[in-house]
Amino acid sequence: MINEQIRDKEIRLIGEDGQQLGIMSSKEAMKLAEDAGLDLVKIAPTANPPVCKIVDYGKYRYEQIRKEKEARKKQKTVEIKEIRLSPNIDTNDLNTKIGAARKFLSKGDKVKITLRFRGREMAHMNNSRHILDDIAESLSDIAVVDKAPKVEGRTMTMFLTEKR
Repeated sequence: MINEQIRDKEIRLIGEDGQQLGIMSSKEAMKLAEDAGLDLVKIAPTANPPVCKIVDYGKYRYEQIRKEKEARKKQKTVEIKEIRLSPNIDTNDLNTKIGAARKFLSKGDKVKITLRFRGREMAHMNNSRHILDDIAESLSDIAVVDKAPKVEGRTMTMFLTEKR
């Protein structure tokens, strides 16, 4: 909120140089802002009383947008990459999948390892848990198990994240 939009009876005012000017009515603060040729901007509406500052509104908005862009640049989005396996996977194929998981983890992504069961394989779900354990063991140098292997319908899933 700026200038006439501020309807509070009392506000805490901060001057253009950043010094506290105390608690006063919003009309007095408006007058001070007009005398300085600047705008009255509410910067902390939830405070009691609300905090307003005398600033150039265009410059203030520009600074805020620049800060938001900087914060967005430093933010990293974590993706979940999925690796699908079947219970009767061969060792070389498993090593290839482990290599892919290692690559995803080194980039900072989470890895979801899914073991899919079809037909008769459903009867031997318990015997296939060792595959996920082997993967967790071979990636233990760079990854930690985020969520332990869990059976959901026809699949068994496990999540891995990069060690910090």
